[in-house]
Amino acid sequence: MPSLQLRGFHHLTAVTADARGNHRFYTDTLGLRLVKKTVNQDDVSAYHLFYADGAGTPGTDITFFDWPAARERRGNRSIARTGLRVGHEASLEWWAARFRERKVEAGKIEIRAGRPTLDFEDPEGQRLSLVLDAGPTESKAWARSSVPPEHQIRGLGPITLSVPRLEPTEHIMTEVLGMEKARSYQAGADGRTPVQVYEMAGSGPARELHVAVEPALMPARAGAGGVHHVALRTPNDDEYERWAKRLTDMGISSSGPVDRFYFRSLYFREPNGILFEIATDGPGFASDESQETMGERLALPPFLETRRGAIEAGLKPLEL
Repeated sequence: MPSLQLRGFHHLTAVTADARGNHRFYTDTLGLRLVKKTVNQDDVSAYHLFYADGAGTPGTDITFFDWPAARERRGNRSIARTGLRVGHEASLEWWAARFRERKVEAGKIEIRAGRPTLDFEDPEGQRLSLVLDAGPTESKAWARSSVPPEHQIRGLGPITLSVPRLEPTEHIMTEVLGMEKARSYQAGADGRTPVQVYEMAGSGPARELHVAVEPALMPARAGAGGVHHVALRTPNDDEYERWAKRLTDMGISSSGPVDRFYFRSLYFREPNGILFEIATDGPGFASDESQETMGERLALPPFLETRRGAIEAGLKPLEL
C-alpha cells in the first residue's frame, strides 16, 4: 500500500423517514449509543443522528438523515449492504435469538467471504449484516446499552457496493484510493454474483470494501432504507490535505475541504455515482459535549448556534 493510506471506515450515513422509530431500533434493539444528536448542516430541517459505540470511536458510527422520503428502490449504483462487526461466534446466535424475539426481519447465520454472517433489516428495509470479527478492536462497550458488553456491536465493516461494471470502480479503489485488490467470491441468492474485495490499511472486515457486479439490476433510486454515502478514515489534518491534493491532481472532482466541526470532510463520487467521503478522526464528538452526556441534547456546531431556537422548533422530539 502507498504511504498515504485510508484506515478503514469512518462512518456510514443512511436515510430514515421515521426518526423516532429509527432511534428506538438502533438504541434499543441494536443497543448502540446515540453519541450525537444534531442536524444535517446543509438542511437544518433534518436530524443527523449518529449511533456508535460507548465512546463515539471513529469507525463505529452508523448515521441517519431524517428526510420525508419514499422507500428506496433497490438496485445497482448504490451501497447495498452495511456490515456491523461482533466479536464472538456465540454473539451471532445471541443476536439471531434476539431478532426472533423482537420480530426483526433476519436470515440464517451463514458463511460469506469466509466469515460467519447474519443478515437482517431495520424496520425501513435498511440492509444490514452482523459479521464475526474476533480480532482486536478500538471500540468501547457502553455501560447503559440494552445489549450485554460481550455481544455489543464493534463497528462498521465490511460494506458492499452494487455496480453494473467493475472496471471504473476498481480504478478508483486501487489507483486513486490506494486499496489493495485482495480476493473475490460468489454471492447472491443463486451464488453466482461476483464480488471483489478491496482492502485498506488495518485488519479484518473493518478495512474491507466489497463490490458486487450486478449488471442486470436497474439503478437504485434513493430513499428511506437506503444509504446516502460512506466515509473512509484518515487520521489527521495533514493526511486529509494530502488527500484533497491527490484527488485534484488525479482529476477527480470533489467538494473540496469541508469543516463539519466534529471532523473534516472531503466528498467525491466514483464513476457509478456512489458518494464517498474522506473524513478525519478528530476533533471528535466530545468537542462540544462531555463523554458522559454525549447525545442527550441537540448539539449544533458554532456557526448554527445562533439559529438554535428556530432549528429546535422545526424538529420533532425523538422520544414521546
